[in-house]
Amino acid sequence: MSDSIQVSGPPAELIFGDWYPAMRSGELRAKTTAKALLLGVPLLLGRKSDGKLFAMRDLCPHRGIPLSAGWFDGETVTCKYHGWRFEPCSGQCREIPSLTSHETLDPTKIYAGAYPCEERDGYAWVYLPEAGTGRVLGTLPTVPEVPKFSARLRTAHLTAELPCNVDHGIIGLMDPAHGPFVHQAWWWRSRASIHEKAKHFEPIEDRENNGRNAGFRMSSHAPSANSAPYKLLGVYGEPITTTIDFVLPNRRYETIRAGEKWFASLTTVTPVTASTCRIDVCAAWNVFYRVPFVTSIATFFGARFVGQDQQTMVEQAEGLRFNPGLMLIDDADKPAKWYFALKQARLKGTGEHPLDGPVTLHWRS
Repeated sequence: MSDSIQVSGPPAELIFGDWYPAMRSGELRAKTTAKALLLGVPLLLGRKSDGKLFAMRDLCPHRGIPLSAGWFDGETVTCKYHGWRFEPCSGQCREIPSLTSHETLDPTKIYAGAYPCEERDGYAWVYLPEAGTGRVLGTLPTVPEVPKFSARLRTAHLTAELPCNVDHGIIGLMDPAHGPFVHQAWWWRSRASIHEKAKHFEPIEDRENNGRNAGFRMSSHAPSANSAPYKLLGVYGEPITTTIDFVLPNRRYETIRAGEKWFASLTTVTPVTASTCRIDVCAAWNVFYRVPFVTSIATFFGARFVGQDQQTMVEQAEGLRFNPGLMLIDDADKPAKWYFALKQARLKGTGEHPLDGPVTLHWRS
């Protein structure tokens, strides 16, 4: 990866109180740990002997040394500095070796930072609460996952670090007009394929949670005729439809159906820090299930696609260092405007939605 990947633009305000993918769960074997950075929070992730994942704040509450400098025996994490020992799922202190019979301090009343951590679709998802809320107790929102429509399926994963803040990562993810330029390829787009499109959108309000995971949907439609991967699905002889959802804080769901055949993906843009982010893609499908090497082929082309976005973000970050004035236009940039409005509504707790009903947008791509 080039040195320019380290370049970052201005910081973004971050949304806490939600689930984010911290890392691939396959990297965490039993009795092992790994470090991660999520929304600027240093994490120590691991897998206990019984297979349960955990995520701790990678700081000992005693003197602040990273717990990752210590030891993990499959059941407890021990700090390297003074040997304080913690149960990692709850963060509860189990032992302070320096205590004597003359002291009344109860170690079990002390807690290191620990966050809910669940395994879904090959990721370790971590719930990061708002600062100052203390230990996370009670019922939590459902952990996100890829939609699935059959028991037999294949999956693939992609990831890329982006040297820009999460806002630029997300509006780049949902941008409908960059395809013929960023993703020029015989199997995807070319400038000669540009034509006018009309897409119908509808609000996702999530009123039962006061707009917590509000967003918008590109209503079910026939996919773009100038994309070779979509054309391949024509071999099934069924009408092809695709639906795309974006929901807060950072999730894009796409579902493509052709009769009983389907392809679905969940793409997330996760803040690593206030100025950098990471894109993760998990896809699942039953199309071409018996075709040899289909997973390798899909992963190869998918990696090319994501790599093109990554390179564009690296180049954009060079310009963002100078804090230029930016603009959003209609209609191609309307989804970006919706995202910013939805984000502010959630941060302010108002539950307001920028869409008051279905709308049709027009652009060329």
